[in-house]
Amino acid sequence: MTTHTLTDHHDIQSWVAARRGQPAIRRIPDRTGTVRARLTLNFVHRGRPTETPTQDDGMAPVSWAAWFAELDRQQLALRVDDRRAPAFELIARRRLN
Repeated sequence: MTTHTLTDHHDIQSWVAARRGQPAIRRIPDRTGTVRARLTLNFVHRGRPTETPTQDDGMAPVSWAAWFAELDRQQLALRVDDRRAPAFELIARRRLN
């Protein structure tokens, strides 16, 4: 099985670390101006980050504790695809049942 879903914090951190990734949060305003936190992961590919955070896009690196707190608050899980590394998406945990 190459696609699987991770919910355990240790499993998520291990999967990301094995692919030279780091946690980040992007602050995005919605239509009403309320700022939402969108979790993301930033990976290094061939010595360069896959995304370079800038103040304009609201993305900032964060600690694992902050990232996991937001993951749990939003009730999300990490679906990963080992056929394409690093391929991932954040999904609602309720979709797991």
